[in-house]
Parts: sequence; structure tokens; C-alpha cells
Amino acid sequence: MKKEDRYYNGKKNAVSRWKVLVASFTAMMVCGSCTDDNPSGPTPPSPVPTENEAAMILKKDKLDMIYSLVDLEGNKGRIYEMNYTVDYKLDEALNFGIDGTERLKQFVALNLMDTIIKTKGMALSYDAGCSAFACPDKSSGDYLMGRNFDFNHRDKETNERVMIPVIAVHTAPKGGKKSVSFVDGQFVDYKQGFYNDGESDLSMLMALPYLLLDGINEDGFAISVLKLDGLPTRQVDSTKKTTFTTVAMRMLLDRAGSVNEALEMLDKYNMCMDKDTASYHFFMADAKGDYAIVEYTNPDTLKNPCIKEVLRGVDTLRYVTNFYVSPTMKETPHGSKYSSHGKRRYNDLKEGLARYKYNVTYAQALGLMQTVAQGPDEEPEKSTGFTQWTEIYNLSKKRLTMNILREWGKTFEFGIE
Repeated sequence: MKKEDRYYNGKKNAVSRWKVLVASFTAMMVCGSCTDDNPSGPTPPSPVPTENEAAMILKKDKLDMIYSLVDLEGNKGRIYEMNYTVDYKLDEALNFGIDGTERLKQFVALNLMDTIIKTKGMALSYDAGCSAFACPDKSSGDYLMGRNFDFNHRDKETNERVMIPVIAVHTAPKGGKKSVSFVDGQFVDYKQGFYNDGESDLSMLMALPYLLLDGINEDGFAISVLKLDGLPTRQVDSTKKTTFTTVAMRMLLDRAGSVNEALEMLDKYNMCMDKDTASYHFFMADAKGDYAIVEYTNPDTLKNPCIKEVLRGVDTLRYVTNFYVSPTMKETPHGSKYSSHGKRRYNDLKEGLARYKYNVTYAQALGLMQTVAQGPDEEPEKSTGFTQWTEIYNLSKKRLTMNILREWGKTFEFGIE
């Protein structure tokens, strides 16, 4: 079947196979490669899907982009890479008043899709139980950031584990900064092998810039998001525009060259994180060696967090997991005194970094992330206890390495070109 036929034929059957998905994720123009302890020659090209459609996309430039997705392992369906080459309309997103997933879905439908199938709804979930830290590299003088993304997806009916696809997204927006970011495809119902499974609709690849969980830009600024317990953040200053977690991350990767610039940009917006039973904090670092934890706090845990706090400047704030580190929240159930969410991992990072005197080599950084990586059924964090990917960012060189599923012998590399 010709590519043009694949684009435009079969629309009458699209509704029966359609799975609508939405989310927020962003990235930078990068070059990806893979190394393995047992190399078997060059990675074969990703098979071209011959049945999967993008039922809500009509324009050829968008379709060309969607069908350019590459499986970095040939045909395993575990990790993909895309150059996002069309306009994802960040200015419009920042002016749209996105205060949660429902409003984000509206934005995607109105601004990134070419048509809508009204018989289906858009599904979007968002979560992140993770670990992160930043330190200088004593062997090279470079600055590093380590990051584990942990989430244990399970089928709601069978409770069986759902294996995800990781998607690396490269962007180079006009007037903005190149970046690369990483998406958990399951947050929009894409499972491993979705790209050529014969049934998944590919339209929601258009939402990738607003689905990111972490990423780095051409200036060496990197950001990640980590889950917190408690009510979601909601700021309501009538003099400010409103933004959502991942939309803010997209903005920062596109426009912030440093931690200081990122903090100034966040001050201009109301932050809203709309998941009923969780909020999030950001961990960011840059090529100058600066780093910060950004939390939105409220010591009254019956009310939504709304006070932006920046924690930085001392070595004991170089690492973070899944409880509030702000002194404001210490005595709450979700703060450092009482919360157990991520406490073991936090203490392991604390002890490891202190042992290295907060100055690590690449190998030591990876070793720390291996120490806090989680197997599929670890207690007491079974709900999030599964490390989907591990990254060591070199902020100075604007590059990173990635290992998926604790496969330490197989490393994917990305860098800004």
C-alpha cells in the first residue's frame, strides 16, 4: 500500500478502531543512538505501519510527521523517537487557560487536530512517582542530573502490568530553543507496540509536546516532574494567566536558558494541577551548576496548595523524591516528617551523595540511580514501584543517556544537534 493510500483511505472504518488520547509533553531536536553489551549491527529501521490510521489528522505535513516515528530497537515497540516538526502553538496554549486535563483536551482538539470524531471521548491520565538529583562531575567538571521515572501501570480489570512505550520527542520551535523530552505513552492509552499493532489510532501523537515528564534544552536547562500526595495545586491570582503542569514544562524547555529564568517565568502564571488525589513538584538544573526544587505548598492540607516555594542553594536540596521537602509542609502527612512516599529512596540518595561529597562521576551517578530504581512489585510503593526509565543528563554537554526497565547493559543516547 502506498503511503498516500495509507493516509487517506479507510476513513469509513476509523471510528471502530479509534482510541482517543490526549496529554502534554515536549522535547528538543536531538540525535539518538543505542549501545548494547551484545551489539548485533546497526539498528534496523522501524517498520512502517500499514494499517494504523490517524483518523483525526488530514494535513499531509502532520501525517508525514506521525508516520516518521522510529522504533529505536527495530520492532520491539518499547522506545520510539520522533522529530516534532509542525507548530504545536505554545502561545495559544499559554493563553487558553489550561487548568487541568479537561481543558488541555479541549486545546488539543481545537488547535492540533484537523477533525473530531464526536462519538468518542479523549482519555488522559497523568502520574509520576520518581527520583532525581543534580551534582557536578568531579572527573570532568561537567554538571549532571540523574532521573528515574517510576510508574507501575496496571490493567483496571485484571490488575496485570501494562508495559509502556517510551517516546523521545525532539522539537525546534521557531524563535524558541531546541529540546528533547520523554513521554510515557500509556498516559494516553498507547501500549508497547502501539505504532503498528493494526488497531491503535495514531492521531494523539499530535499531543506529544504537552505530555512530557522530563527533558533538556539546547542551553543545558533540564526539568523533571515528580508526584506528591495531597490535594492538587491551584493558584487563583486574577492578575495572572493560568497554566497546567506539563504546559508549563513545555514553556520552560522552549524559553528558559537557566534555573533563574525558569523561576521568573513560573512567577507569571497561576499553576494548576488538577488530579484529585495528588500534586507535583518540579526538580530543575542547568549547565551553570544551578538547581532548584519548586513546590506549591499549604500547611492546611484540607485546602489546595497555592504558595510557590523555591528550595535551593544547599547540598541537602540536591535530591528529591515524592514528599514535600519544604519546612512549611514538614509537620503535615505529606511532608518530610511523616510521609513514607519515597522516603527509602530519598535516604539512599542522601547517604550516597554525602558519601561522594556531592561530587560524582558519571558512573557514580548511574550507580545512585540504580540504587533507587524500583522493581515491579517493591513495597511499600507498589502503586508506583516500577522504574520505566533512568537518565543521566550531562547539562554541560547537552546530552543524556537512558536505560529502560533497569536494563543497565543497554543504553540509549540523545543529544542536541
